[in-house]
Amino acid sequence: MEELPQLKIGFIGAGNMAFGIAQGILKSGNVPSSNVIVSAPSKNNFPRFQEMGVAVTHSNEEVVDGSRLVFLAVKPHLIATVLNGISEQVTPQHIIVSMAAGIPLARLEELLPVGSCVVRMMPNLPCMLQEGAVLLACGKGAGQEVGFLLKSLLSTCGLVEVGPETWIDVHTGLSGSGVAFVYVFAEALAEGAVKMGMPSALAQRIAAQTILGSGRLLRDGGKHPAQLRAEVCTPGGTTIYGLHALEKGGLRAATMGAVEAATERARELGCK
Repeated sequence: MEELPQLKIGFIGAGNMAFGIAQGILKSGNVPSSNVIVSAPSKNNFPRFQEMGVAVTHSNEEVVDGSRLVFLAVKPHLIATVLNGISEQVTPQHIIVSMAAGIPLARLEELLPVGSCVVRMMPNLPCMLQEGAVLLACGKGAGQEVGFLLKSLLSTCGLVEVGPETWIDVHTGLSGSGVAFVYVFAEALAEGAVKMGMPSALAQRIAAQTILGSGRLLRDGGKHPAQLRAEVCTPGGTTIYGLHALEKGGLRAATMGAVEAATERARELGCK
């Protein structure tokens, strides 16, 4: 498998996810910006890539011809069109990584030459700050070493795990969509404080810091969420009264339902 400094990397699509992943890869210092190229039909998002020293083009074929690893960072409904346009350029040496929600490996492999090395990848928005959660699923033509390469390459984007494809849609509901669920909770926390008399701007800053600190403690503390919750609660104290209100409001069931609904929608996209 090719060493990271020599790896040529391309992105088809220049949106936020492509930018976040490219930024994370380059911040590692393992891959020079001169080894990265990005394509998109519009030049609107090109300046931020150019500021990092990344080459830009309107030609998807140019990206494939000049890259060993190609990230497909386009909307699901564009995948077939994009792959039909580049399939003749794809060789057995290429690694094709799709970030399109709901498009299964079997469909991606069907659109590419037989035996192509294909990987599904589901990142989330915090990858833009190198605090993301990424799940990878390797296709038939992608050996274990491909998973190792991608884990090493993407490690600066946040948490990176490899698993079976059946987990990808679940990860979409949990982490891809889950980011928005957290934002709704943060907004509600702040609005609760505003209701009780705190200025809105201050309440928003404190809510954001509360979620950030809680997340880091959960990630790095090695304890189950229930244990951490119990450590905050004291008998007859403020927290247990607040938790009782959340339980009466159905927060736990609603959150589980939200992950389930987002997961099922991802699965529906894959059937279209």
